[in-house]
Amino acid sequence: MVDWGTRTASAADVEAVAELRAVVLRSDLERLGRYDEQRVRRRLRDGFDPAHTRVIEVGGAFAGCVALRPAGDAHWLEHFYLAPHLHGGGIGSAVLRELLDRCDRDGTRVRLNVLRGSAARRLYERHGFTLETEDAVDVFLVREPAGTALAG
Repeated sequence: MVDWGTRTASAADVEAVAELRAVVLRSDLERLGRYDEQRVRRRLRDGFDPAHTRVIEVGGAFAGCVALRPAGDAHWLEHFYLAPHLHGGGIGSAVLRELLDRCDRDGTRVRLNVLRGSAARRLYERHGFTLETEDAVDVFLVREPAGTALAG
């Protein structure tokens, strides 16, 4: 696996993240009949919060991002995008494992949503996420902190 790290995001990162989101989500959104070139970027810009976002860097260069936003009884894992040429190299799993280890130590439940049919769902399920609910477009997954019983 290549050398990677994360840093706190800043407002200046929003355009790079919006562009990466458009690239990464395009095929799934097109498959679902939901791709809109402006909307995919605007939704990121509207929801971007640097305070809860980490930029992923490989060799010191922008390679992706991930957000972990506190909300109610859980943290929401959002905006987890990695440059396509880095998919399958273990970086996404390593980043996710680092975040989930922190949530386990804190006893924090994690929720996320992924597009129906997305290959990313397999990554999340390998890391302990289970189906909570789904609709025609989104699949909502939840992961209880390691060492706790599932809430019913």
